Amino acid sequence: MTQGMSEDPLAMTLGVEEEFFLVDPGTRDLLPDPDRGIFEDCENNRGPHKVVAEFLRSQIETTTRVCQSVAEVREALVETRRLVINAAANHGAAVMAASTHPFAAWRNQVVTAGRRYEQFATTYQQAVRELLVGGMHVHAGFGDADSRIRVMTALRQHLPLLHALSASSPFSGGGETGFKSYRITLFSSLPRTGLPAPLGTWDEFDRLVSEYQRLEFIQDSTELWWHIRPSRAYPTVELRICDICHTIEEAVCVVALYATLVRRLLRLDMEGRLPPEPPTELIAENCWLAQRYGVLAFLGNTGGKGRMDIDELAHSLVDDLTEDARALHCEPELRHALNVIRNGTGADRQIDHFRLRRLEGDSDPEALREVVDLVVKDTRRGIPGLDG
Repeated sequence: MTQGMSEDPLAMTLGVEEEFFLVDPGTRDLLPDPDRGIFEDCENNRGPHKVVAEFLRSQIETTTRVCQSVAEVREALVETRRLVINAAANHGAAVMAASTHPFAAWRNQVVTAGRRYEQFATTYQQAVRELLVGGMHVHAGFGDADSRIRVMTALRQHLPLLHALSASSPFSGGGETGFKSYRITLFSSLPRTGLPAPLGTWDEFDRLVSEYQRLEFIQDSTELWWHIRPSRAYPTVELRICDICHTIEEAVCVVALYATLVRRLLRLDMEGRLPPEPPTELIAENCWLAQRYGVLAFLGNTGGKGRMDIDELAHSLVDDLTEDARALHCEPELRHALNVIRNGTGADRQIDHFRLRRLEGDSDPEALREVVDLVVKDTRRGIPGLDG
């Protein structure tokens, strides 16, 4: 996600990765070994985007082209989702944008062939065998190396809200988990996950990576699976805490919130006015509350007001970000966050639909298959010609 040349010190580029599940339209279970023609079709028709296999064969990952605006991100997500949905349909599969599958068994999954994935499976054993999850990563390219590190550190306290808005993984292994985002629970069994410590300069980050490499813990910085991380290959900061959103509208909302936060914090950094950092432990507590309760969370206000309804927190933040949203031409997309909190996320829709189907007489397995149908339909929403 390289940044284009610009004289504007607040210029930004954006890009999104989405990790989808490939589903059998009949059983609604995952396809452990889907037709390879899906990937061939995507490769032949991907245009400026990228489509790659994921760790498990039942998954497929898209990466949008580098975008200059939130509006371009919306266009790119329509293109990438249309690409994989059509390719999957041509080869007997459906596409599902949720961060866990409601009932698929990890024991039935097949690891994608390749030396890196084989080493991954050998090293992490049961932790990775049960890692039946997908996510959404948002890249923002901006500033110089040191400003990206400082802005990344300042972004940490906003990760709980970004996470809550994206929640789409309330089920796992055939049952309700009690979490709106169970993906993070599964992912946290790996090392080098969660919140990064506060960092102040690129050299500080670089020394940390070098020490990891000296001790042979990692080969490169892509093995730091933090909730948010800087890239060594590109001038970007990558938001990684989010579940994949059911719908394009929800995904664009998260992108808009992230982009406006980046712009505001970059402005404050240029003026030497970045806010003080809350203790990492308190941010981590809020991340857990977002993971557990989603948009129903009461988060700790580290500014001194105690616990706050996430709706109140979001209204205050959206008001603070209005100037930057207008500059980025994404005020409606930013304000959509308030609608998501009011109406619920993909996780809330999954839970509501499951419970409704049970009340109407479905068995648990029948209701869970209906949940898959709901997510598959949501995944197509907002794509002209596919959202009927």
